[in-house]
Parts: sequence; C-alpha cells; structure tokens
Amino acid sequence: MKLNKIMMAAVLAFGATSMMAQAADQGHGTVTFKGAIIDAPCSIAPESVDQTVEMGQVSNVALKNGGKSVPRQFDIKLEQCDTTTMKSVTTTFSGKSSAASADRLGIIGTASGASIGITDMASNPIKLGTATPSQTLNDGNNTLRFAAYLQGDGASAAVVPGDFTAVADFKLAYQ
Repeated sequence: MKLNKIMMAAVLAFGATSMMAQAADQGHGTVTFKGAIIDAPCSIAPESVDQTVEMGQVSNVALKNGGKSVPRQFDIKLEQCDTTTMKSVTTTFSGKSSAASADRLGIIGTASGASIGITDMASNPIKLGTATPSQTLNDGNNTLRFAAYLQGDGASAAVVPGDFTAVADFKLAYQ
C-alpha cells in the first residue's frame, strides 16, 4: 500500500514536470524570402517594386473644369548600379488609360470624372506607353523621381466623389 502511494506520487510528479516542459506556445512563425534575379546593371530596391502613392482626399471643386490636385512624389530606387556598359535608363509607365485622355490613368471605384497624371522630376507630363527621356546613372545607388496628380476630366465630365484606385506598371530600359 505504501509502495502504491510512493509510485502514485512519482507518476504525478513526473507528469507535472513533463506538462511544464510542454508549455504553451509562446510564438512561432514563418519567414518567406521572395524576389527575382534580373538581367540589368542595377537592382530595384524592394520598396520600389510595389508601391502605393496616397493621393489624399481631394476636393471635387479642385478638380472642376480640368483642375489638378497637389502632385505626390514617388521614387524608383535603384541599387548597386554598375555603369561599365550601360550608363542611362528610361522609364515607361503603362496601365488602363482614362476615357478622357489616353495619356492619363483611368480611375476605378465609386469616384469618377478624374484621372491620374504622372510627371518626371522636372514636372513634365509622361504619356502612358512612352519612354521618359534618358536619365544618367551613377555607379552605386540612384533614385528616379516622379510625381502623380489627380486631374478632373474637363468641363463636360462631372466629378463624382468617392473612393478610387489606379494601377500603373513601370518598365526600365537601360542604354
């Protein structure tokens, strides 16, 4: 009888110890590494591959009769450039164009009557599907600067308030 009590106490003690060893999950996860190897003299910084440019909450009055919003800057950052053979780059933006202007991006959503325009760093409009003027590259890191603005589609188009998105793809060509 005494042996049974000792055995029972030992089993309980070992059981409690093993339960403590298997404590509650205190955190775990997965790290996924994603990217691509490209045939180019520069790498594109990860934060430049997929970007969101916040256009803000723009008044429909500001867009009336083809009015424009304040331009919002965005960059394409190039890393570890080697200009031994290619010394410049052009950028071409593409996307679904606006019905009002083939040069601007159409917006999708509950808002309507406006479209997105893109400019180079000198505020020159960039036409969709047309390469920008060449920008000289330096060895090391480079930043290609652009801006986007919302523009009303003109006097004949009512600017309807609501949410919108627009997507532009970019393609770099090195020379």
